[in-house]
Parts: sequence; structure tokens; C-alpha cells
Amino acid sequence: MSSTKGPTLSVEQLYEQQRESLGLDLLSASAASTIPVTVSDIHRPGMALMGFTENFLAERIQIFGRTEIAYLDTLSEADRGAAIDRFFRFQMPCIIVAKGLETPAGFLDRANKHAIPVMRTQQDTTPFIHQLTAFLDFVFAPSVTAHASLVDVYGVGLLFTGRSGIGKSETALDLIERGHRLVADDVVRITRRHGDILIGACNEVLKHTMEIRGLGIIDVQSIFGIRAIRGQKRVEVEVHLTEWSDAMDYERVGLDDATVKHLEVEIPLVTIPIFPGKNITVIAEVVALNHLVKVYGYHPARALNERLLENMRMKLLSSPLVRDDTE
Repeated sequence: MSSTKGPTLSVEQLYEQQRESLGLDLLSASAASTIPVTVSDIHRPGMALMGFTENFLAERIQIFGRTEIAYLDTLSEADRGAAIDRFFRFQMPCIIVAKGLETPAGFLDRANKHAIPVMRTQQDTTPFIHQLTAFLDFVFAPSVTAHASLVDVYGVGLLFTGRSGIGKSETALDLIERGHRLVADDVVRITRRHGDILIGACNEVLKHTMEIRGLGIIDVQSIFGIRAIRGQKRVEVEVHLTEWSDAMDYERVGLDDATVKHLEVEIPLVTIPIFPGKNITVIAEVVALNHLVKVYGYHPARALNERLLENMRMKLLSSPLVRDDTE
């Protein structure tokens, strides 16, 4: 896998890209800021306005809601000016005022003096924070690219990995022909979202094309229709294809679940040894169904093991009765 450098976001880009969806109006003289947005978290500066600035997070976007504005309104003109001056001692990316509230006297003058953009939205504070954070999470989510194929099989995102030419694309093509959906082939962009969720998507240039050795490039949507593709899918199981080797000790029972990490997130790993004539497609479908069974709380291998142990215990308990029964 190779790392992908995360994008940078200026306040001007934030304003231009989200002004309509977030309902942003520019109050300051300019949306240009010397401090870029670098994190997805936001900050409510209530404590800083009251004088406690030790833990003030100046690198975050500052959100003013009713609480902050109402507090400033309770102060005398001199105290309010001192609180605002104390706040603007910090360099921050921008300030956004929620609920369509009016800024206190002198607030915009100080913002323009320090070149800190101020915007306003009519949305309520909490829903606005959720929407803004979701956008920033998307922008700053860590990501990698994987040489793999990603297919939605029965609603489970299977990431097929293995050496070049092992048959990842052919397996994906066979699954598509059986009614499953291609997300990406050859190059899969994996992004980690909040809640340790991995989302896989296709390369924008390659989209839903596939390279089949001996045939060349094919367009999956053109051949199989719109139902054969999807834009992105959660990556839930990695299926690693490898050549069969008598020297390898492959999993036979499945009591111990193997895992693999992508972007520090663990997902199940299933290693499938392949040889001519082996039906990898059906096995892949079973991998997806078996994962769903486990998600719903039933582990087949462990259930079988418990039945075997219980059967052994019952035989031990019944042995004296059977031995001493001479009738």
C-alpha cells in the first residue's frame, strides 16, 4: 500500500465550497486567512471569553452560538471590549456565528484588523456543528491506496489482495457476473472515517474499468449495467489470494480469526490458497455470508467446538452407567 497525502483547506476554499450547503454569509472584509484549517474538530470559545485561555484551541474553527453572544451581552462596554481583545490575541483560521446572531459592537473591526474571517449561518448551533464537522472529517480523513479489487458481495465489502496476476480482477469479474457489485479494481482508495470505519472507493480516472489479461480494458457499467457498480463501500473483510503450497499450514477450522490493519483499523483477514479448478467465486460468496453470520453473533467454528466439548463431557459422565449396566 502507498500513503496518500491529505489535502489542505484554506478558509477561502471552505467558504466557496460550503457557502450554499452551510448557508454561510461573509461578514468580514475578506475570507482570506493566514491560518489554514488543519483539523476537523471545532471549538466553542466560551471559557476564553471569560478569561480562561490556558486550553484555548486556536488552531480550530471558532463557533459562536447563543451562549457566547449572550455572555458578551451581559458585560459592560469596557469588559466586553476587554473580552473581545483577549480573544483576538490568538491567531485562528476563522470565526462562524450561528443562528443568524448579531456580533457585538467592535467585533468585526477587530476581526478585520487581525485578518481573521468572520462568517454567519442561520442554522442552529448544534446541527451546524454536526454538518461542518462531517465535511471536515471527509476532507481530512487519512487515506491510502491499495493494489486490490473491492467488490460488494451480499452487502459485505470484500477487498481482494494478492500478487499481480493472481486473479483478483478475474474473481471480481466472476462475482459481477453473478449479480454482485464492483466498487474498484486495481487501485482502491481506502479512507478512514470516524468510528474506525474504512471506506473504499475507485480511482476517479479509472472509475469502473477493469483490465482482464488476454482481453484488455473493459467498462463494467457499459457491459453489465448500472446495478453492477457502486461508488464506494465499507471495507469489511480482506480476502488474500495466494498460490497453494504443500509447505504452508492453512487454516482448517477457523477458531482463531486472523486480522489485518489498514490505517490502524483492524478488519478480518481470510487467506485463500488457489489452484487450477478451485471455485474462488463461490468461496468468496461464502466468506461474505460467513462474515454476516458472525456479525449477528454466531461463530460456526466456535459453536462446533463447543458441541464437541459438550459431547465429550457427556460421554465421560455416562461411561460408568454404561459400564456397570449388565442387564
